[in-house]
Amino acid sequence: MTAPEPLPYGTPDIPRVAVRGEAHLEVDPEIARLGITVSARGTDRHKTLDDLTRRNNHIIDLLKTHGDAVEKIETGAVTITPQLNDKGRHERIRAYRGHVHLTATLGDFTVLGELTTRLADLDLTRLDGPWWDLRTDSPAHREARRQAVHDAVQRAREYAEALGSRLVALVELADTGAEHAVAGGPVPRPVGAMRSAGYGGAAPAALDLEPQRQTVYAQVNARLTMTPPVL
Repeated sequence: MTAPEPLPYGTPDIPRVAVRGEAHLEVDPEIARLGITVSARGTDRHKTLDDLTRRNNHIIDLLKTHGDAVEKIETGAVTITPQLNDKGRHERIRAYRGHVHLTATLGDFTVLGELTTRLADLDLTRLDGPWWDLRTDSPAHREARRQAVHDAVQRAREYAEALGSRLVALVELADTGAEHAVAGGPVPRPVGAMRSAGYGGAAPAALDLEPQRQTVYAQVNARLTMTPPVL
Protein backbone atom coordinates (compact mmCIF):
# COMPACT_ATOMS: atom_id res chain seq x y z
CA MET A 1 0.00 0.00 0.00
CA THR A 2 1.20 3.47 -0.79
CA ALA A 3 1.47 5.99 1.97
CA PRO A 4 -1.43 8.45 2.13
CA GLU A 5 -0.74 11.90 0.77
CA PRO A 6 -0.21 14.52 3.46
CA LEU A 7 -3.20 16.67 4.20
CA PRO A 8 -3.05 20.30 3.04
CA TYR A 9 -3.81 21.38 6.57
CA GLY A 10 -2.57 20.54 10.04
CA THR A 11 -3.97 18.25 12.70
CA PRO A 12 -4.36 18.70 16.47
CA ASP A 13 -1.22 16.62 16.96
CA ILE A 14 0.77 18.30 14.17
CA PRO A 15 -0.63 21.79 13.68
CA ARG A 16 0.57 23.92 10.79
CA VAL A 17 1.13 27.62 10.49
CA ALA A 18 1.00 29.42 7.12
CA VAL A 19 2.72 32.78 6.78
CA ARG A 20 3.90 35.22 4.17
CA GLY A 21 7.36 36.75 4.21
CA GLU A 22 8.19 40.05 2.53
CA ALA A 23 11.24 42.21 1.96
CA HIS A 24 11.63 45.73 0.58
CA LEU A 25 15.10 47.10 -0.15
CA GLU A 26 16.20 50.45 -1.49
CA VAL A 27 19.47 50.24 -3.41
CA ASP A 28 21.49 52.33 -5.83
CA PRO A 29 20.95 51.64 -9.55
CA GLU A 30 23.58 49.66 -11.43
CA ILE A 31 22.86 50.70 -15.01
CA ALA A 32 21.26 53.61 -16.86
CA ARG A 33 19.63 53.50 -20.29
CA LEU A 34 19.33 56.34 -22.78
CA GLY A 35 16.82 56.34 -25.62
CA ILE A 36 18.13 58.13 -28.71
CA THR A 37 16.10 58.95 -31.82
CA VAL A 38 17.95 60.46 -34.78
CA SER A 39 15.96 61.95 -37.65
CA ALA A 40 16.42 63.26 -41.17
CA ARG A 41 14.09 64.99 -43.61
CA GLY A 42 14.39 66.02 -47.23
CA THR A 43 12.71 66.09 -50.63
CA ASP A 44 15.04 63.45 -52.06
CA ARG A 45 14.72 59.92 -50.70
CA HIS A 46 18.37 58.95 -51.19
CA LYS A 47 19.65 62.22 -49.72
CA THR A 48 17.39 61.76 -46.69
CA LEU A 49 18.67 58.23 -46.20
CA ASP A 50 22.28 59.42 -46.54
CA ASP A 51 21.71 62.12 -43.89
CA LEU A 52 20.08 59.60 -41.59
CA THR A 53 22.95 57.14 -42.02
CA ARG A 54 25.55 59.83 -41.39
CA ARG A 55 23.88 61.05 -38.19
CA ASN A 56 23.31 57.52 -36.95
CA ASN A 57 26.98 56.62 -37.52
CA HIS A 58 28.09 59.80 -35.79
CA ILE A 59 26.06 58.96 -32.68
CA ILE A 60 27.38 55.39 -32.59
CA ASP A 61 30.96 56.69 -32.91
CA LEU A 62 30.30 59.18 -30.10
CA LEU A 63 28.98 56.43 -27.84
CA LYS A 64 31.96 54.20 -28.60
CA THR A 65 34.43 56.93 -27.61
CA HIS A 66 33.36 56.35 -24.01
CA GLY A 67 34.77 52.83 -24.04
CA ASP A 68 33.55 50.34 -21.47
CA ALA A 69 31.35 52.97 -19.79
CA VAL A 70 28.82 52.32 -22.57
CA GLU A 71 28.17 48.61 -22.13
CA LYS A 72 25.64 48.10 -24.91
CA ILE A 73 24.40 49.89 -28.04
CA GLU A 74 21.21 48.54 -29.61
CA THR A 75 19.37 49.65 -32.73
CA GLY A 76 15.59 49.49 -32.64
CA ALA A 77 13.20 50.50 -35.41
CA VAL A 78 14.37 52.20 -38.61
CA THR A 79 11.69 54.05 -40.59
CA ILE A 80 11.63 55.99 -43.87
CA THR A 81 8.24 57.60 -44.43
CA PRO A 82 7.06 59.53 -47.50
CA GLN A 83 4.99 62.60 -46.72
CA LEU A 84 2.25 63.35 -49.23
CA ASN A 85 1.11 66.77 -50.34
CA ASP A 86 -2.14 67.61 -48.59
CA LYS A 87 -3.44 69.59 -51.54
CA GLY A 88 -4.57 68.26 -54.88
CA ARG A 89 -6.22 65.07 -56.02
CA HIS A 90 -3.02 63.27 -56.94
CA GLU A 91 -0.65 61.47 -54.56
CA ARG A 92 2.43 63.63 -54.74
CA ILE A 93 5.31 63.16 -52.32
CA ARG A 94 6.58 66.45 -50.94
CA ALA A 95 9.22 65.09 -48.51
CA TYR A 96 10.70 62.04 -46.84
CA ARG A 97 11.21 61.65 -43.10
CA GLY A 98 13.48 59.05 -41.56
CA HIS A 99 14.09 57.89 -37.98
CA VAL A 100 16.50 55.52 -36.26
CA HIS A 101 15.94 54.53 -32.63
CA LEU A 102 18.92 53.56 -30.48
CA THR A 103 19.30 52.46 -26.88
CA ALA A 104 22.55 52.91 -24.99
CA THR A 105 23.19 51.11 -21.69
CA LEU A 106 25.77 52.62 -19.33
CA GLY A 107 27.33 51.07 -16.26
CA ASP A 108 29.59 54.03 -15.42
CA PHE A 109 27.59 57.05 -14.30
CA THR A 110 30.59 59.39 -14.20
CA VAL A 111 30.32 59.98 -17.96
CA LEU A 112 26.53 60.06 -18.08
CA GLY A 113 26.06 63.79 -17.62
CA GLU A 114 28.65 64.76 -20.24
CA LEU A 115 27.39 62.17 -22.73
CA THR A 116 23.78 63.25 -22.22
CA THR A 117 24.50 66.88 -23.05
CA ARG A 118 26.57 65.97 -26.11
CA LEU A 119 23.82 63.75 -27.49
CA ALA A 120 21.08 66.28 -26.77
CA ASP A 121 23.10 68.95 -28.59
CA LEU A 122 23.22 67.08 -31.91
CA ASP A 123 21.12 68.04 -34.93
CA LEU A 124 17.68 66.43 -35.22
CA THR A 125 18.30 64.17 -32.25
CA ARG A 126 15.84 63.36 -29.50
CA LEU A 127 17.11 62.03 -26.20
CA ASP A 128 14.97 60.31 -23.55
CA GLY A 129 16.06 59.07 -20.17
CA PRO A 130 17.99 58.16 -18.23
CA TRP A 131 16.06 55.16 -17.03
CA TRP A 132 17.78 53.70 -13.98
CA ASP A 133 17.74 49.97 -13.37
CA LEU A 134 19.41 46.97 -11.75
CA ARG A 135 21.09 44.11 -13.56
CA THR A 136 19.08 40.90 -13.80
CA ASP A 137 21.73 39.10 -11.71
CA SER A 138 22.05 41.89 -9.16
CA PRO A 139 22.93 40.72 -5.62
CA ALA A 140 20.07 42.94 -4.43
CA HIS A 141 17.54 40.40 -5.75
CA ARG A 142 19.21 37.57 -3.86
CA GLU A 143 19.37 39.62 -0.66
CA ALA A 144 15.67 40.51 -0.95
CA ARG A 145 14.74 36.85 -1.31
CA ARG A 146 16.90 35.91 1.67
CA GLN A 147 15.28 38.58 3.83
CA ALA A 148 11.79 37.50 2.70
CA VAL A 149 12.48 33.92 3.85
CA HIS A 150 13.86 35.20 7.15
CA ASP A 151 10.75 37.33 7.61
CA ALA A 152 8.46 34.36 6.96
CA VAL A 153 10.24 32.16 9.51
CA GLN A 154 10.27 34.97 12.07
CA ARG A 155 6.55 35.53 11.65
CA ALA A 156 5.84 31.81 12.03
CA ARG A 157 8.00 31.66 15.15
CA GLU A 158 6.13 34.59 16.70
CA TYR A 159 2.76 32.95 16.01
CA ALA A 160 3.97 29.67 17.52
CA GLU A 161 5.37 31.39 20.61
CA ALA A 162 2.06 33.21 21.11
CA LEU A 163 0.45 29.77 21.44
CA GLY A 164 3.16 28.37 23.67
CA SER A 165 4.47 26.25 20.80
CA ARG A 166 7.70 26.00 18.87
CA LEU A 167 8.41 25.38 15.21
CA VAL A 168 9.27 21.84 14.17
CA ALA A 169 9.74 21.64 10.39
CA LEU A 170 9.27 23.49 7.13
CA VAL A 171 6.59 21.88 4.95
CA GLU A 172 6.49 24.24 1.98
CA LEU A 173 8.18 27.39 0.72
CA ALA A 174 6.62 29.04 -2.33
CA ASP A 175 8.15 31.91 -4.27
CA THR A 176 5.21 34.18 -5.08
CA GLY A 177 7.33 36.57 -7.12
CA ALA A 178 10.51 38.54 -6.70
CA GLU A 179 10.65 41.66 -8.75
CA HIS A 180 11.96 45.21 -8.62
CA ALA A 181 10.48 48.49 -9.74
CA VAL A 182 11.32 52.10 -9.23
CA ALA A 183 9.30 53.51 -6.39
CA GLY A 184 6.20 55.11 -7.85
CA GLY A 185 6.65 53.28 -11.15
CA PRO A 186 9.25 53.61 -13.92
CA VAL A 187 8.40 57.09 -15.17
CA PRO A 188 10.41 58.14 -18.23
CA ARG A 189 12.23 61.40 -17.74
CA PRO A 190 13.16 63.06 -21.03
CA VAL A 191 16.36 65.08 -20.86
CA GLY A 192 16.55 66.10 -24.50
CA ALA A 193 14.31 67.00 -27.40
CA MET A 194 14.26 67.03 -31.15
CA ARG A 195 16.63 69.67 -32.47
CA SER A 196 16.62 71.27 -35.89
CA ALA A 197 19.98 72.95 -35.59
CA GLY A 198 23.18 72.45 -33.65
CA TYR A 199 24.27 74.57 -30.72
CA GLY A 200 25.96 77.66 -32.04
CA GLY A 201 28.01 78.63 -29.02
CA ALA A 202 30.45 76.82 -26.77
CA ALA A 203 29.78 73.25 -25.74
CA PRO A 204 27.06 73.13 -23.05
CA ALA A 205 27.97 72.20 -19.51
CA ALA A 206 27.40 68.61 -18.49
CA LEU A 207 24.13 67.88 -16.72
CA ASP A 208 24.36 66.91 -13.08
CA LEU A 209 22.32 63.70 -12.94
CA GLU A 210 21.55 62.08 -9.60
CA PRO A 211 20.89 58.31 -9.80
CA GLN A 212 17.40 57.31 -8.75
CA ARG A 213 17.23 54.72 -5.95
CA GLN A 214 15.61 51.40 -6.85
CA THR A 215 13.09 49.46 -4.78
CA VAL A 216 13.59 45.69 -4.73
CA TYR A 217 10.67 43.57 -3.52
CA ALA A 218 10.44 39.85 -2.74
CA GLN A 219 7.64 37.75 -1.27
CA VAL A 220 7.35 34.10 -0.23
CA ASN A 221 4.64 31.91 1.29
CA ALA A 222 5.71 29.35 3.87
CA ARG A 223 3.98 26.51 5.72
CA LEU A 224 5.57 25.08 8.84
CA THR A 225 4.61 22.55 11.46
CA MET A 226 4.77 23.26 15.17
CA THR A 227 4.28 21.49 18.46
CA PRO A 228 0.74 21.33 19.86
CA PRO A 229 -0.15 24.64 21.46
CA VAL A 230 -0.78 25.16 25.15
CA LEU A 231 -4.36 26.44 25.20
